[in-house]
Amino acid sequence: MSTIQKVTDAIVEQGMLPLYFNTDETETIEVLRALYRAGIKAVEYTSRGETAMSNFTKMVEVRNTEMPDLLLGIGTIKNLKQAEYYLAVGADFFISPGFVSEVASYLKSKEVLYSPGCMTPTEIITAENTGIKFIKLFPGNMLRPDFVSSIKDLFPKLLFMPTGGVETTKENIEAWFQAGVSAVGMGSKLISNQLMAEKDYVSIEFDTKRVLNLIQTIKTNKRKL
Repeated sequence: MSTIQKVTDAIVEQGMLPLYFNTDETETIEVLRALYRAGIKAVEYTSRGETAMSNFTKMVEVRNTEMPDLLLGIGTIKNLKQAEYYLAVGADFFISPGFVSEVASYLKSKEVLYSPGCMTPTEIITAENTGIKFIKLFPGNMLRPDFVSSIKDLFPKLLFMPTGGVETTKENIEAWFQAGVSAVGMGSKLISNQLMAEKDYVSIEFDTKRVLNLIQTIKTNKRKL
């Protein structure tokens, strides 16, 4: 099985992709452990601050020692230099807020999953024409489930994952899956700055388990329809 398929299967199976950033290395690792304890097999760390590169390097080190079956992705990739660095230190997959052609070409040549953020049919077509199959719909709170319902039939071979503003409620998550997404990206609504500031890793673990279970129930009910 290719790495791209392995990552795709892991994200689709859990139905969500948790994502976060923390400036502190220790807190970054403790959040990662909490997510893993909750049952997460693929996680995105966002490259949004000066400590992101060193923190991610440490995450890979801890993953290799404690969580060998965890797939580590890096988000907010905006240029080729970032992609080259994070691939060298061990990133399993890459996510961008928008489509970056040189990143797409580079990662395709390495057979590594790249999921660009898209907001319009034109951007989705551009990504599809470069061989990308997994599309991040961003920002999700601007696009909403109706957008997915409207375009889904135009792109039968693509998988969609809204990110940005996805709520942890049954109503919101269910609306996305009913519209046809394959997973949802869960950031600050799940791993809030407040919980990280309070070092409340127990709540992060509990909330993640709850959302994972909720998504599995929603997916099971959808299959029965």
